[in-house]
Amino acid sequence: MTGILAIVIALVLLMYLAYRGLSLLILAPALAALVALVSADTPLLASYTQVFMGAAGNFIVSFFPLFLLGAIFGKLMEDSGSAEVLAGAIVERLGEGRAILAVVISCAVMTYGGVSLFVVAFAVFPIAAALFRKANLPKRLIPGTIALGAFTFTMTALPGTPAIQNAIPMPFFGTSPFAAPGLGIMTGLIMLGLGQAWLSCRAKQARAAGEGYGEEESEAVPHDHLRERAAGEGFDLAEVDPQPRRGLPSLPLALLPIVLVIALNLLFTTVIIPAMDTGYLSDPVYGATSIESVRGVWSVIAALVLSILVLIALNWPRLQHLTASLDSGANASLLPIFNTASLVGFGSVIASLAAFDAISAWVTTAGGDNPLISLAIAVNLLAGMTGSASGGMSIALATLGDTYLAMGQAAGISPDLLHRVTAVATGGLDALPHNGAVITLLSICGLTHRQAYLDIAAVAVVGPIISLILLIVVGSLVGSF
Repeated sequence: MTGILAIVIALVLLMYLAYRGLSLLILAPALAALVALVSADTPLLASYTQVFMGAAGNFIVSFFPLFLLGAIFGKLMEDSGSAEVLAGAIVERLGEGRAILAVVISCAVMTYGGVSLFVVAFAVFPIAAALFRKANLPKRLIPGTIALGAFTFTMTALPGTPAIQNAIPMPFFGTSPFAAPGLGIMTGLIMLGLGQAWLSCRAKQARAAGEGYGEEESEAVPHDHLRERAAGEGFDLAEVDPQPRRGLPSLPLALLPIVLVIALNLLFTTVIIPAMDTGYLSDPVYGATSIESVRGVWSVIAALVLSILVLIALNWPRLQHLTASLDSGANASLLPIFNTASLVGFGSVIASLAAFDAISAWVTTAGGDNPLISLAIAVNLLAGMTGSASGGMSIALATLGDTYLAMGQAAGISPDLLHRVTAVATGGLDALPHNGAVITLLSICGLTHRQAYLDIAAVAVVGPIISLILLIVVGSLVGSF
């Protein structure tokens, strides 16, 4: 009982202190050490050097290229003006009469193509503010609108997304980024539909009450302390010039890199890599593994590298400080991966405790005969406690991934379905008020939790959880498709 209480206290402290702004690089090892100290049968130093650091190091080894390349790609999309062009074009074509949908699609297109949600929020907010003012929609609806497009279906549900939430399950289940594509598209459409319906209803209520845009905070580009907060989440955003930039790319040029990421990802996953001779992977020097364990990661790496090269070539005149952009993108990848790796290390220390066996037994039996339910519960709870989708998923899979794979095989559930349920499950409770992306988004918009969090919760917590339930129901009935 003491061990379980220590675990609960450590998780509550992690959630609370992360919300208060303390770095996860300090929090995770400190709280892991606290739990080890309370557990009399757990050696402190060995828990840190052999368990915590071992698990954190393995995570970095497995996923550092994806963090690095994704951050560089997003930075180049921002610095070339491509992100601005995409957002502006979508808004212009849909018009102010569909302001909410225009902002959602703008965010969705960019995040599905690999642009970080922090870059998207900074790029889209000024456009959204102008559009909402013209349509006389309340400013308080902007955070929920951006969250629907950037935090939900493109991050977890749509097949092929290069988001890290879609990549982490691949080595555990031997799947690809396109796992369960039909179910992923279905789930994504449900999330989009529920979120759009909620926001449209809220807009109608505001109009009926005579509420207009409002004059809360200025829509000026966020100040340095907001950019520092974004940098604290791992995205070192350069100062944005409030004046229109010159020499922006055309819409086809701005869209092409995003299309390439998706198309090349699919091509490498289904054609090129399966045709390669990869028998050498069974050699111990290459990890004694199989192509199924690395195919997904290889596909995303290849797609991002080629898309980055094309992006640079197409925007060479506009990337006048290319070295600075590459450095900034590379530096921006470090804090997110070390934060997540620290959470993975923390989870591994927790999993090494004797008390965790009782928790595992409860979680793995919570769904009865359906392991999809217990998997969804475990991932969602841990994502909520840590305030991190990737962190919660990594802890769950690092500690129970093999168990769920075996349970799925015994129940006749395909690894693709396990992958998609795991990814979608990260996108529910992760968006609780202490989530770093939520805090940053509200800061960018100049609003408080009291003013705007209800809509974020509706579209990024409630909607994804309902979609997850429907995914499990359909997947249990018809299997993966």
